[in-house]
Amino acid sequence: MPVSAAASAREILTRLHDVMASRTPAQSKLNAVVEIIGESLRSEVCSIYLLREGVLELFATRGLAQEAVHVTKLALGEGLVGMIARNVETLNLDEAASHPDFAYRPETGEEKYHSFAGVPIIRKERAVGVLAVQHSDPRRYEEVEIEALQTVAMVLSELIANAGLVDEAGATGGATRPQSTATARITGFKLVEGMAAGAAVFHQPRITIEHTVAEDTEAERHRVYAAFDKMREQIDRMTSQADFGAAGEHDEVLETYKMFAYDEGWSRRINEAIDSGLTAEAAIERVQQRTRMRMRQIDDPLLRDRMHDLEDLSNRLLRIVSGQLGTAAQLGLRQDSILIARNLGPAELLEYDRRRLKGVVLEEGSLTAHVTIVARAMGVPVLGRVKDIRRLVAEGDRLLIDVTEETLVIRPSLAMEEAFDAKLLVTQKRRAAFAALKNVAPETKDGQRITVMVNAGLRDDVAALDLTGADGIGLFRTEFQFLVSATLPQREGQKRLYKDVLDAAGDRPVIFRTVDIGGDKALPYLDHDENGDEENPAMGWRALRLALDREGLMKVQARALLEAAAGRTLNVMFPMVSEPWEFDEARALFEAQRIWLEGRGHKLPLHIRYGAMLEVPALAEVLDILLPRLDFLSVGTNDLTQFLFAADRAHPKLAVRYDWLSPSILRFIRRVTREANAAGIPIAVCGEMGGRPLEAMALIGLGIDRLSITPAAVGPIKAMVRSLDRAALAPALETLLAKPPGDMRAALEAWAVAHGVELA
Repeated sequence: MPVSAAASAREILTRLHDVMASRTPAQSKLNAVVEIIGESLRSEVCSIYLLREGVLELFATRGLAQEAVHVTKLALGEGLVGMIARNVETLNLDEAASHPDFAYRPETGEEKYHSFAGVPIIRKERAVGVLAVQHSDPRRYEEVEIEALQTVAMVLSELIANAGLVDEAGATGGATRPQSTATARITGFKLVEGMAAGAAVFHQPRITIEHTVAEDTEAERHRVYAAFDKMREQIDRMTSQADFGAAGEHDEVLETYKMFAYDEGWSRRINEAIDSGLTAEAAIERVQQRTRMRMRQIDDPLLRDRMHDLEDLSNRLLRIVSGQLGTAAQLGLRQDSILIARNLGPAELLEYDRRRLKGVVLEEGSLTAHVTIVARAMGVPVLGRVKDIRRLVAEGDRLLIDVTEETLVIRPSLAMEEAFDAKLLVTQKRRAAFAALKNVAPETKDGQRITVMVNAGLRDDVAALDLTGADGIGLFRTEFQFLVSATLPQREGQKRLYKDVLDAAGDRPVIFRTVDIGGDKALPYLDHDENGDEENPAMGWRALRLALDREGLMKVQARALLEAAAGRTLNVMFPMVSEPWEFDEARALFEAQRIWLEGRGHKLPLHIRYGAMLEVPALAEVLDILLPRLDFLSVGTNDLTQFLFAADRAHPKLAVRYDWLSPSILRFIRRVTREANAAGIPIAVCGEMGGRPLEAMALIGLGIDRLSITPAAVGPIKAMVRSLDRAALAPALETLLAKPPGDMRAALEAWAVAHGVELA
């Protein structure tokens, strides 16, 4: 029988408090803990594994063979227990032996047990052990039971740390003196372009929870209430004082962040954790740990970014409630500085002196994170996903960031400093050269005009049209508004965004892609229970598939787009079309809404152009059927590549394995381009492929004359186009594709160099 209520967690903590307060040895306490947990959760097995000398050692068990204690050892990543520790994630299985990572150890006698649930024991953001339960009946443990295990794991973290039972090496957070003081060069991920030099400054020390079990829950609750009041006051003050000199998407970001600070659901979860018997600090930490685990399960970066805002607010709340308020921002920057953090929230970045803050280095981070948007508005370069940065750098170390090259130099030599300064000067001159191309048409040497448009998804992105001289917006991702909102955007809100974008674009075209959500872009305010957990979310119930199933959502978006484009041309593009009937249904839905609005006297677009994204390879087989119904076609190379190669583009081992200049990709695009051109249907490529000079050169050689790319790529692509003779490239590319060389990329680079094509 599973535990029936959260009160059981409080009962467990009460019993554990007595155990921890006793004067018995640590081993005896662990033995008592497994008995308490096993009895409370009615589990036949409860086991504690602790990290010792780099391996997970069975320290205590109820139900497994006692002879296995201190004998059974698992490496990080080995077996279910090792996987929990390595990934710092929870596991809940009704049939453990069927899991591919299951590792049977005969000395434990666990062969008769079926169900398995385990949670990491975390200290200073690192798994130092695993708490696991098992049962002979196949069943998944309920959510309330998993929460009870996570609560116990926090208490165990305190117990084992005080007893010195686990390895402390590597468990420390914040700034520690690196083993080496030599010059080092490490790589990261480009978030906000730029170069910067300065002294390393750590954003904040990691707060370690020392007391987890509450003596007085009402007193803990009042501490949390007071901390919430103070945090909200801080957020209100910072957001009201933020000044970027111009309105933009960063303003909406700060409002969304502020909304999270006032989220009642978040404060309710913390209160529930206090009800279970935790201190205020431990309650915040437990909710924060669950947030981190959810982040690891989310593939979509936009949703992860929303969770990062809660992570940032949790850190702020934890510092307030613990009285440890010192951050580098509060202490003040005394010189040109490079800020180092695991991650940052937008409000935390705003606390820093912009005169001294020259750059930011993050262990995490993504292009669509709120902090990235705010940093871009502030003009602060950001390098993300820099692994082990807090271990490699000490406070005050000299740092050089080159985000364009995705590199960070630690403790540079004098020669490196001089080279950096020289490159910075060249970069400034080159940026000026690209800026000079803003009003110059991207036309090849043989007179072929290439349409260069930009991808966008935020209101602020539209400013890139004037900054770059792009021909329009070839892909406006409408789902961004859905992903950064806490509730389903209403029609008026959507209409306002679309109208603002069209107004800002003026007479330049904007192609709106209908909402691409679902799969790994699940929205918390939509019910997804009927879909279940998708093993392949990128190929799952998402995009047009979901939109056609949820007609209400798509009808609202259709009306918003139609009303926003009144008196203009509306370009609508449907994502992830797999078969012609899907396009037909989507178009019919829009047309029905047009007729409905017309019947009620609403102003409508002068003309509506309907297009489709070719991302699913199957669509290429029925293009002859679909093309006569289209006004335009756009090839989405990001999804297309992973579908063609059956390779997850987010997988680190596969991300660099399949090249956009593979003959498979180029031949596929050539075939589709020829068919579209023969039918007289404009075809474009949108995606990262078109924003890289060499890849864009190949696309132009295949007959593509429309590209939709990131704003930062417009200058380099224009420069490449103006140095290219398309008439010379096309036959050379045909020869290469007829008999592909071993390295197509090298062959195309050699051709470009020989013909003076600018690829820098």
